[in-house]
Amino acid sequence: MTEAFDVVDLIRTKRDGGALAPAEIDWVIDAYTRGIVADEQMSALAMAIFLRGMGRDEISRWTAAMIASGSRMDFSGLSRPTSDKHSTGGVGDKITLPLAPLVAVFDVAVPQLSGRGLGHTGGTLDKLEAIPGWRADLDNDAILRQLEDVGAVICAAGTGLAPADKKLYALRDTTGTVEAIPLIASSIMSKKIAEGTDSLVLDVKVGSGAFMKDLDAARELARTMVALGSDAGVRTTALLTDMSTPLGLTAGNALEVRESVEVLAGGGPSDVVELTVALAREMLDAAGRTDADPRAALADGRAMDVWRRMISAQGGDPDAALPTARETETLTAQNDGVVGRLDAYAVGVCAWRLGAGRARQGDAVQAGAGVELHVKPGDTVRAGQPLLTMHTDTPERFDRARQALDGGIEIGAGDGAATGDVVLEKIAG
Repeated sequence: MTEAFDVVDLIRTKRDGGALAPAEIDWVIDAYTRGIVADEQMSALAMAIFLRGMGRDEISRWTAAMIASGSRMDFSGLSRPTSDKHSTGGVGDKITLPLAPLVAVFDVAVPQLSGRGLGHTGGTLDKLEAIPGWRADLDNDAILRQLEDVGAVICAAGTGLAPADKKLYALRDTTGTVEAIPLIASSIMSKKIAEGTDSLVLDVKVGSGAFMKDLDAARELARTMVALGSDAGVRTTALLTDMSTPLGLTAGNALEVRESVEVLAGGGPSDVVELTVALAREMLDAAGRTDADPRAALADGRAMDVWRRMISAQGGDPDAALPTARETETLTAQNDGVVGRLDAYAVGVCAWRLGAGRARQGDAVQAGAGVELHVKPGDTVRAGQPLLTMHTDTPERFDRARQALDGGIEIGAGDGAATGDVVLEKIAG
């Protein structure tokens, strides 16, 4: 078979700052998926995109070509509208767990196709797999049945959605091109558009514990993804949210499930509640449920009812005791003062080293491992007061986990002022 283009010509075009034509983009994604374009050639093209960027039309076509590499889900047969949320990942980000059942209370279906964690950011499926019996893998028919019967599903994405993205992501991870905004945006949005949701709300994290450390870069990523969604006919909005400090008081799988259940019971840390409610409002507005009151549904138990049905539908026991780590160690304050900084990245790496995360895809995680915070920035503390507790089944991990916190917690003079809002900005299509 004679190929329509020569990949070297495409690499040169992008290297020299030119734009790829729609037919060239369609061909290179398809040819790479088929194995015609070699990894080293796609690596060169990815680096050229990283250095030279892409225009809106290019990114939109690149995303469409990745969607076309696989199958698409169809939720049009459901009796209710669909709305989904995607987070760019952070430390203590358990928001999906209370959010999906909360939105489903208002007759909006939430198809939350999620992933597992890598590095210092936790994965939604890892958290839920701490619940005895719960299973992540559902076929399309089971997903549709659960969306109709329960209203919410959190499960693993099938291999058929945007397979070109899976192949390209693995390549970017080993070639220093992960941070290319056109490639990040198309990676996320190809899967979400292929998923078939009517509307999408993006939670783009900003700060030390986030992928995007800088507000301007996060804003550019959010605008790019919102544009991609709009171009594809998916109503898309984005919230820029703070990830300089961990969300809530826990980082780790079973620990975060416990905290999520506290939120669903009408309690829980204020920042987790605020972000859950803010994202729920955006999802409900996008689905046409403008009069819904998500905060009331947390307080009166309706969201908890959907949670219990959702967990049970996937084989889990919502009443089962969650795993706990065999060993704990508590760090205390060395002096009196005010907590000025509690670095999200430091806490995330600490939890990872305790066994809550994985260094490579396929590594096992400890369900009970992680970090439990006893203070937040702005809190006044006394010398000897507990700051955090580390949890693990393997106590030999404590030393390296403790090292991750060096410089991550600052206590000094101050007035004990509370930290700012977790939602920094909204970007709409």
